[in-house]
Amino acid sequence: MLETGSKAPDFSLPDQNGTMHTLEEYRGKKVILYFYPRDNTPGCTKQACGFGELYPQFLEKGAVVVGVSKDSVASHKRFEEKNGLPFTLLSDPELTAIQAYDVWKEKKNYGKVSMGVVRTTYLIDEEGMIIKAVGKVKTADNPAQMLEMLG
Repeated sequence: MLETGSKAPDFSLPDQNGTMHTLEEYRGKKVILYFYPRDNTPGCTKQACGFGELYPQFLEKGAVVVGVSKDSVASHKRFEEKNGLPFTLLSDPELTAIQAYDVWKEKKNYGKVSMGVVRTTYLIDEEGMIIKAVGKVKTADNPAQMLEMLG
């Protein structure tokens, strides 16, 4: 996980519609940048739907929500449509942002060790600095927790 107070690494990734996005384009807004393992899994769906439900409140506080996983653009599109998600989902199959944000880690699942995305959420300020980093994210609580951090 990256340290708070450090500059957030920029990225250039396609969203669920194939449109390229960079962190730089969000300058002037706070960004909730959350990394999750996979589209359409129970925990990831719960987290995404939570952000979706609270999205108007994030916008009121001058923040945008951006989700990142290594799933394809097409997978993100299906995930967005199935759950009515109002925010950007970035596709990072090459792991460029995932590795830059230090969330590609060894994971243990039922005793089996593999590499994967460790669910992590960053709050990035208007200048592109990381002001909060939340690891060991609880999917149901994370959206409200991040909204609270915005003050």
